Amino acid sequence: MRTRAPLDAATVESLLTAAVAAPSIHNTQPWRFRLDPDSQALEVRSAPERTLPLTDPMHRAQYLSVGAAVFNLRLAAVHQGWRPEVRLLPDPHEPGLLATVRLTGRLGADDQPSDPGLYEAIARRHTSRMPFTGRPVPEPIVAEMTAAACAAGARLHVPDIAGTRRLLRVTAAAEARNHAHPERTAETRTWITAPGADTRYGMPVTALGPPDAAARMPVRDFTGALPAFRLPALWFERHVQVALLWMSHDRREDWLRAGQALQYVLLTATAHGLRTSLLYQAMEWPDLRAATALPGHKRCHPHMLIRFGYGPDGGRTPRAPGHCAVRPAAPPATATGTS
Repeated sequence: MRTRAPLDAATVESLLTAAVAAPSIHNTQPWRFRLDPDSQALEVRSAPERTLPLTDPMHRAQYLSVGAAVFNLRLAAVHQGWRPEVRLLPDPHEPGLLATVRLTGRLGADDQPSDPGLYEAIARRHTSRMPFTGRPVPEPIVAEMTAAACAAGARLHVPDIAGTRRLLRVTAAAEARNHAHPERTAETRTWITAPGADTRYGMPVTALGPPDAAARMPVRDFTGALPAFRLPALWFERHVQVALLWMSHDRREDWLRAGQALQYVLLTATAHGLRTSLLYQAMEWPDLRAATALPGHKRCHPHMLIRFGYGPDGGRTPRAPGHCAVRPAAPPATATGTS
């Protein structure tokens, strides 16, 4: 029988600090946390006020973001010596409850993580939208990234040069569509914060990247009609290294699993000294998302295009503290009987 492990305040704070370090689209941080005192489970819920109705109408990107936060929660729990039990979409009557994480007991000597460097990578990982050096990433590291995706139930496809060019062309087409869509660009700009702004959400201009002088790399243009915030163009790496994260199914639970796989891959790359950035533009348009799928593969549902390599740090984005509300305890059962 499993032992119920109480979640004390220090443990909860440590778990949430790791969780909120996860990447999220436009740094919306679309999650909320609540502690169920009856089951001692940490609930991970969606934050409807921090969604992107035009960019993410199906909430797939939100689920990817929450999945990444859940992976960090799991990793932090194991780092502290606890065994986490994760349930995705545990209650069909509560669609906003995306996952629960419960610590069921202490890890044994044989249960210690084989990759302790991942936890340390949580604090170091952040998106770099700057040019990379173009130095090839050794095959053993790429193999570890691929294995990480597989261990989380996803697949990671690293294309050849022709395949990379195809994916970048599709991403560039999506970026052009976004740029030509006034409502979408306006929605994106609402999440850009000016220097000195006192906010824990959104993208500070210091975290934005420059455009590619050669127009090969489709860097997302967050500024739109605000040229004052746009950086001068720089030359990006000539041989871009990308990987396509995909799954065989495309349900809500699969989106959460894909988010966990994404974070596993990103932390693996970070632990090896790599920089990463996320090219999500094509995933925002159904036809272009389909165009990024592996040719001839009928059950390939793409979720993210990851650019990786060696290069400089990008600007960091802020995080809101991981506050945890407490669900009201259930009233005690009333004894009934006959006299």
